[in-house]
Amino acid sequence: MYLALLGFGMIIVFMALIMAKKLSPFTSLILVPILFGLLAGYGWDTFGYAMDGIKSVASTFAMMTFAILYFGVMLLTGMFDPMVDRVVAWCKGDPLKVLVGTAVLAAFVSLDGDGTTTVMICCTALIPIYNRLGIKKIYLANLIILQNCIMNLIPWGGPTARVMSVMHLDAGEILAPLVPGMALSAIYVIGVAYYLGIKERKRLGVRKDVVNEVHTVETSEEEQEWKRPNRLWINLILTAAIIVSLIMGLASSAILFGVGTALALVINYPNQKVQRKVISSLAPDMINVVMMVLGAGVLMGVLNGPENAGMSNAIAELLVSVIPESLGRYFAVIIAVISAPGTYLLNNDAFYYGVLPPLAATAQAYGFTDLQIGFAALMGQAFHFLSPLVPFIYLLMDQTEITLAQYQGYIFRWCVGIFAIFMVVGLALGYLPIL
Repeated sequence: MYLALLGFGMIIVFMALIMAKKLSPFTSLILVPILFGLLAGYGWDTFGYAMDGIKSVASTFAMMTFAILYFGVMLLTGMFDPMVDRVVAWCKGDPLKVLVGTAVLAAFVSLDGDGTTTVMICCTALIPIYNRLGIKKIYLANLIILQNCIMNLIPWGGPTARVMSVMHLDAGEILAPLVPGMALSAIYVIGVAYYLGIKERKRLGVRKDVVNEVHTVETSEEEQEWKRPNRLWINLILTAAIIVSLIMGLASSAILFGVGTALALVINYPNQKVQRKVISSLAPDMINVVMMVLGAGVLMGVLNGPENAGMSNAIAELLVSVIPESLGRYFAVIIAVISAPGTYLLNNDAFYYGVLPPLAATAQAYGFTDLQIGFAALMGQAFHFLSPLVPFIYLLMDQTEITLAQYQGYIFRWCVGIFAIFMVVGLALGYLPIL
């Protein structure tokens, strides 16, 4: 009982410090587990358990490092630029086409796994058109968020990487069950765009007199020199090959992205001096993410502690003892439902590194697999970007000139559809089973 209470205390203190902004997520992930490990009586073994945790997330660390570098390189080469240009040019003053084009563009740009990048590219390209046609910009915010919360489930997007590190899953392993729900949800968002487009076409009409100008994100002179429009097709083929190989499970995700990054650098920037500059420009975004993965390893290592005798195991035993046996068979669905308010009220680090481990240990005791638990824990991502704890939404609200109340009140209704799609797909395909 003492270890279980200590484990709960560690999770509560960890989350409280992050939410109160007393410590950064990284420092909290390192210092809080070490302190509680010492309180648990582990002594110097605390540092050994922390190291075991770091070793357990090594493959996730490698995958995240290479994936961020890879998509960063693709963004610098301008692989997404033609799509931005064509979507904007295709709209031709028709609100319906503008909104459908927004949904398509947001989906593809979100593939790099970074919400800030998606906001900047979509808003810079499309806001001038929204302004000239008089389209409600809350619709732009809505479509960007809906597509981004779907595409953020790719293994290099953030929440899935955290689940992979906690549940010890490979990228291809978790991506395969997510793809059907992601595909259906993306189509659903295009349907939402079509519905909103019909409303705006009736309200505004088609402005054939408006000449759409292509607006792209402002870049420095050096970044312009890094564009490689003549290598677009080879970059697209390389990206498609990596993603297909991931889904098919042909090799480890870390190796696939590692090889992909090396090829991308050789193909686009053969000069080693330029390569170093490109990597240096991408390093700040990469280091912030991968540090969190290593910090999570420390927390999980200390939480697990001695084999079959740590805090995580004690919490699992306590939860199993208080949860009625009749509800045990629904525990995957319970985790899915908990993940919705959980990822809204907490940031992803607090939920996946603090709350998920004891929930997972409990679900495992009932017979659920790591993959089923990981899939269930990701269901709440449909609502995560409504949370005021997500930094880039403030950039989006500033760009689209809406308030937080407007943002949350309007977008919530459409997020419910994505959550429902994933739940139905999970239940139908057996990834969210009732045992």
